[in-house]
Amino acid sequence: MKTEENAANLINSDMNEFVAAAKKLVKDVGMLGGVGFGTSVLQWAASIFAIYLLILDRTNWKTKMLTTLLVPYIFFTLPSVIFQFFSGDFGKWIALIAIIVRLFFPKEFPEWLEIPVALILIVVVSPSLIAWTLRESWVGAVICLVIACYLFHEHIKASGGFKNSFTQKNGISNTIGIVALLVYPVWTIFFHIF
Repeated sequence: MKTEENAANLINSDMNEFVAAAKKLVKDVGMLGGVGFGTSVLQWAASIFAIYLLILDRTNWKTKMLTTLLVPYIFFTLPSVIFQFFSGDFGKWIALIAIIVRLFFPKEFPEWLEIPVALILIVVVSPSLIAWTLRESWVGAVICLVIACYLFHEHIKASGGFKNSFTQKNGISNTIGIVALLVYPVWTIFFHIF
């Protein structure tokens, strides 16, 4: 009986701390430049965490999650400055060189480069409706949220449960990365609705 009461008290205190931290975050973001600044920072963080998860999957921290879904996630969350850079001539040159190497020298083309090259190809060839309209709207945020939720679900299932996803040897780094992927789309959808 006491352990259940203690557990309930711990959960309540954790929730109170979480609410206080969320209120402080909103207040601090408001002082730093409003919603736009917070959204921009979260967009950069989401892109960095998605790239982090791709790197983790390509190293010896292999996971069973479908990391190719991170390509459209990065496409929709890539900050405008980087997106413009890669959709311009620089990205076209990278795409051209990658296609030539992949077609004519397939044994020389490393496997770990396939997903980054696919991302650059999507950035370069995407029509303006998708590249500029959907990326900046709530539709892109919903797509990112669906991808992040699916990856989180698959990661928990592959880990053997929610608790194991936080306690396994290399599960915690993936869990933190995937949870971070959820923050930006939720924030964006929230501020598009309200």
